[in-house]
Amino acid sequence: MKTRPVSTASALALVTAAVLVAGCSSGGSGSSGADAAPGPVKLDFWGWAPGYEESVALFNKTHPGIQVSFGKTASGSKGGYTKMLTAAKAGNAPCLAQVGYETLPSFAAAGALTDVGTYTADAKGRFADWTWKQVTVDGHTYGLPVDTAPMALMYRKDLFAKYGIDKPPATWAEYAADAAKVHAADPTVYLGNFGNDPYTYAGLAWQAGAKWFGTGNDQWQVSLNSDANRKVASYWQDLLDKKLVKADPSNDASQFSDMANGKILSDVNAVWDAPIIAGSVKDGAGQWAVAPMPVWDAANPAYGNDGGSATAVLKGCAHAKEAAEFATWMSTDPDSVGNLIKVTGIYPAATSALAHPALSQPDPFYGGQVIYDVFKAETAHITTDWQWGPTMTQTSTDLGDGLGKAGTGGATLPNVLADLQSRTVAGLKQQGLAVAG
Repeated sequence: MKTRPVSTASALALVTAAVLVAGCSSGGSGSSGADAAPGPVKLDFWGWAPGYEESVALFNKTHPGIQVSFGKTASGSKGGYTKMLTAAKAGNAPCLAQVGYETLPSFAAAGALTDVGTYTADAKGRFADWTWKQVTVDGHTYGLPVDTAPMALMYRKDLFAKYGIDKPPATWAEYAADAAKVHAADPTVYLGNFGNDPYTYAGLAWQAGAKWFGTGNDQWQVSLNSDANRKVASYWQDLLDKKLVKADPSNDASQFSDMANGKILSDVNAVWDAPIIAGSVKDGAGQWAVAPMPVWDAANPAYGNDGGSATAVLKGCAHAKEAAEFATWMSTDPDSVGNLIKVTGIYPAATSALAHPALSQPDPFYGGQVIYDVFKAETAHITTDWQWGPTMTQTSTDLGDGLGKAGTGGATLPNVLADLQSRTVAGLKQQGLAVAG
């Protein structure tokens, strides 16, 4: 199955039409606006991922007629999206921005994007179909896909062996059993971490076949508290209750310190986490490895996806054609893709990039393992019918807060989901969107 574009909510269609009108205007101020004097077209680009700046520099060397300036922001969930939306509202947004697939519908609903479908039609066939649908809202294309984010288990081989784990857990039942084994040997050591990243949690739900949003009959469907979602919540709540996983904030200094000190032995996370661990736990070089993420059913394995970004074109961009040209180049040019694989840790959305030599290189930090072989094998078993909603900025904030409280014992995950369901429905209705049920 394929992800459908978010195309049936009529209220969202109305705000999208407003974006089209805005996208035809003279656009934002500063370097995103039209240049008064002859010279190269200048584009601003905001994002947070490591490696993006290097790809921009590569582009500028070979495209004298278009020059891109990269501005580093906080990550989207930590303030970057707020900055982008504020700039779009004020009329001085950059032309380009790194926007996660999960947040792009929210940007569309806020009227913060420019349709570049006229300039990207020829590029569509160069990307996995489901990733193209991630940048399409109500039939309008707002940018280019960059990557997908299959999840895996990054783990310390030597410490697994020390605690009697002779192979990485292949199922979630084995994961729980291994966590109990480690806890029994040393209550200060944990098999893994339970963090507060809402999108990592989304990947766990995605893997389990849970859904969060859907559309039908010009209404949104919200199912954050479904049976499939409660299955995932109950599993992790049980591990938390038994203190079998450590509750460190996701991708935080405390988590990496615990990894470096041998107190956390593994991490279930996306492909982009592999270079982050390598850069944050350097003393463990050669001892780490990557295995498929544990599955619910070994006979019918399914895996999760945790992220994926678009290079989006924001409201008011006066050079939408050139912005689309850069975005296409960044995701498909071999030198750019090689850089993003090495530095950013992407798994490319462009189909031609899946044969890039960088995906076949042994990784010294992971003991010479060709780690992308794991992600490649998993990709065929990731469902592509997951759909994001138009309130993910707020939904992700609410979920992140709830995950943090669950980690410290201030809430339970099933209760977090029930609260999240009601808050999300209320948020949709506040935007004037029809909600089923």
